[in-house]
Amino acid sequence: MRIEELDTPVPVVDLDIVEHNLKKMQAYCDSHGLNLRPHIKTHKIPAFAHRQVELGAKGITCQKLGEAEVMIDAGLDDVLISYPLVGATKADRLAALSRRAKLRVGVDSGLAAQTVAAAARASNAQIGVLVEFDSGNKRTGVVSVDEALNLAIQIEKSPGLRFDGLMTYPSSEATAEFVAEAQHRFSKAGIKIGVVSGGGTPNAWQAHKIAGLTEVRVGTYIYQDRATVAAGAADFDECALHLHATVISCPTADRAVIDAGSKSLSSDRVDPAAGSGYGLIRGYEDAVIERLNEEHGVVDVSRCSRKPQVGERVRILPNHVCVVSNLHDEIALSRGGILLDTKRVEARGKTR
Repeated sequence: MRIEELDTPVPVVDLDIVEHNLKKMQAYCDSHGLNLRPHIKTHKIPAFAHRQVELGAKGITCQKLGEAEVMIDAGLDDVLISYPLVGATKADRLAALSRRAKLRVGVDSGLAAQTVAAAARASNAQIGVLVEFDSGNKRTGVVSVDEALNLAIQIEKSPGLRFDGLMTYPSSEATAEFVAEAQHRFSKAGIKIGVVSGGGTPNAWQAHKIAGLTEVRVGTYIYQDRATVAAGAADFDECALHLHATVISCPTADRAVIDAGSKSLSSDRVDPAAGSGYGLIRGYEDAVIERLNEEHGVVDVSRCSRKPQVGERVRILPNHVCVVSNLHDEIALSRGGILLDTKRVEARGKTR
C-alpha cells in the first residue's frame, strides 16, 4: 500500500529521515562530550524512545508524569521529568514511579522540592533533583543564583533527595553567564554542580559553545518542522513528519479548503520572515493556510500559478510538529512512499 492511499487527514513519518535525524544529533553530542537526553514530548512513542537510547542517549526527558508513566511501563528506566511537580497527588504518583526507574526531577520552588521529598520518603528511593533557572524565556525557573543556591541547600538537607545540578530552557548566552556565577558560588558553599542540562532544538547545534553545559534536552529534532527550518536548525529534507490532507472544496478561484483544521494542525505560527499561515503546503509554497476551523483548513491560493483541485491530496509541513503529533491517535510509518506500519502515539493527551 502506498501512503497516497491512506485516508486523510493523517500524519505520515518517513523512517529513513527519522533515523538520519537521530544519528545526526547523537553524533553531534558525542563529538562534543555532551550527554543527550531526548525529550519524548515530540513523538510520544516508546519505540522511538528506545531507539534513541540504543543510539547512545543517556536517558529520556518527559514533561508530565503521564508521559513518564507510559515510558516506564514500556521499559525506559532513566527519566528526567523537566517540569515542577506540586502537591500530594503528584508526590504519590512520583513515588510509584521512583520504585521502578531512576528518576530526576526539575524544581524551581521550595514547595516543588518538598513534593519530590515526599515522594522519596514514601518510596524509600533516592530521587535526583535539578534546580531550574531562567535563561531569558520568562517561563519557569529561578531568576537568581541566590535562589538556586538556597534551593540546592534545601535539597541537600532533604532525606531521599540528591542535588544533581541545574537545568534551563532554552540554552542561550545567558545560560553560560548564570552557570559561571553558580559554579563559583556553589563551590564556596561546598556543593557540586554535576549536571547542567540545557534544552531546545532550534539552537541545539550551538550547545557546545555554551560553557558549562553537560547535557542536551531536545525533542523536535526527531521530526523537525517549519519552525526549526526557519531557525536554521534543519533543512526541508530533514523534516520527517508531514500531515497528508485532501482538498475538499474550491468555492472560488482563490480559495481552497482542506480536511485538516484545528483538530489536525497546530495553531502556532512561525516568524513572519519565514512565512505565514498554519503550515507549509509542499508543492504549493505560495499557498497560505490562513484560517483553521475545527475540521476545515481554509487556504488562500491567490498567489499560486498552479492551484490545487478538489480531490487532490497535499502534504503539509507543520509549523510546530509536537502539537500535531499530540493531536493524532496514530501515525503512519513509511519508507520510499510505501506504508510500512502504523504506530499508536501512546503518550498523547497526557496533560497531568
